[in-house]
Amino acid sequence: MKEKELEKEKTEKAVSEEKETKEAAASEKENKETSEKEEKASEKKKDPKDEKIDELNDKLKRSMAEFDNYRKRTDKEKSAMYEIGAKDVIEKILPIVDNFERGLNSIPEDAKGSAFADGMEKIYKQFVKTLDDMGVKPIEAVGKPFDPNFHNAVMHVEDENLGENVVAVELQKGYTYKDFVVRHSMVKVAN
Repeated sequence: MKEKELEKEKTEKAVSEEKETKEAAASEKENKETSEKEEKASEKKKDPKDEKIDELNDKLKRSMAEFDNYRKRTDKEKSAMYEIGAKDVIEKILPIVDNFERGLNSIPEDAKGSAFADGMEKIYKQFVKTLDDMGVKPIEAVGKPFDPNFHNAVMHVEDENLGENVVAVELQKGYTYKDFVVRHSMVKVAN
């Protein structure tokens, strides 16, 4: 008997809770609807001049943002064009530096102190210093591990004194300009 009464009470409690939940949801829905109606009424009451001012302010903000984006984009493009142009000029100058190095290496021992040899040496040093001041740096290769990002392997050599994939000989100097590789080092790699 008591069990039936307990079940009946539980059922009545559940039904009453369900009614309360439905009533709360209905009142919440009514509150939303009234707040939406109030918002629409306030929007309708808005003066047409205020609407026009808001519209023009929005257009102005968008135009200013668009112009700012345009300015940033053109600045990036100008900087990239400068980098590309400088890199092209440096690529054309590097063979001249190579020829200076070859010329200085081919001077006979008895002519090393001559005015001509000294002049060539001074011009070469000035050339290298100017390139260094511009941000052009030679790539260190000999004795370093082979890195395909900086080195171009054209030959392999068997050398037990060097470890595996270590640059044994640099055949042509490589250079970087800022963070870009202008020319890869042409190297002989030990196996």
